[in-house]
Amino acid sequence: MRAAPLLLLLALAAPANAQDQGHRDYILRCAGCHGMEGKGTEVGGVPAFPDSIGAIAGFDAGRTYILHVPGVQSASLDEAAIAEVMNYVLRNWSDGTAEPFTEAEVQARQDRRVPDIVAARRDIVLELRAQGIEIASYPWP
Repeated sequence: MRAAPLLLLLALAAPANAQDQGHRDYILRCAGCHGMEGKGTEVGGVPAFPDSIGAIAGFDAGRTYILHVPGVQSASLDEAAIAEVMNYVLRNWSDGTAEPFTEAEVQARQDRRVPDIVAARRDIVLELRAQGIEIASYPWP
């Protein structure tokens, strides 16, 4: 059964389209905390994507927040790769109404200063709640 490892190596070495690369980068850089199903862990302070990420990405402050969460900031990916991971997340755990991220948007939003990411999320929750939208719980004050 030496063919199986060879096929795996060939599959990993094959050129990937951007969607495939976004999926791979999600597995390598995000799934450790958010899980393969995007459910996160409340105990670990990692919010779930389902029923949340689309709402957050649906408005300006939310999009900036997403690009400043610790996992994105420490992912060691360039702007194009970050956009692909974010778009993978949106494709899989949102209702499809949020605009896809672009490389230029990632760069512009990451250039913005967000001094307190927890406070930024708190403000987003309040803004969404005022619109009648509840998102995944978050254990930090």
